[in-house]
Amino acid sequence: MIKIGLLIFLFFNINEEGHKLVKTKITNNITVSIPKELMAMTPEDIALRHPSVRKPIAAFTDPDRVIDFSIKTSATQWPDANIEMSQQFFKAGIYNLYDRVEMIEEGIREIHHKKYIYFEFDSRINGDRRAIGDQEAIVKYSYVLYLVEKNRTLVITFTCPDQMKSEWQETARAVMNSLKIK
Repeated sequence: MIKIGLLIFLFFNINEEGHKLVKTKITNNITVSIPKELMAMTPEDIALRHPSVRKPIAAFTDPDRVIDFSIKTSATQWPDANIEMSQQFFKAGIYNLYDRVEMIEEGIREIHHKKYIYFEFDSRINGDRRAIGDQEAIVKYSYVLYLVEKNRTLVITFTCPDQMKSEWQETARAVMNSLKIK
């Protein structure tokens, strides 16, 4: 029944919350359907949200800059593409990034003939009660895919504020299911 629903969604390319997905060519080897509301991040957005030496391959956000989707190359490479070992490594990394993680679903799955490690979770970063302006906790919903190949790891992430999870969760899943990497 779930597969039939997914096929219907993919056929119409609109999920039940009305977020129309648009097929987007990221590179010659990567395509994904992303919500129509998302736009490419500006260099300032990228510097703020992805402070790293490695610039994302692609990064999108909504006009309010609260819904984010990105594809990055990880600094962590696995010479033998051991997906089970990498899954444990990345899971530990997620738990170390946040003060609290509530895992919704995790595992290894195939999307368009590629195996991905996936984590769907709610996270919390506690605010600092002593700091002015940083008192509130940051609570988010995230869906993360890792494509681990010999000498390359891609990280695909969809995030939104936790209070918007009910509106965006199915869209995040549909976006990830549309991902095609050659």
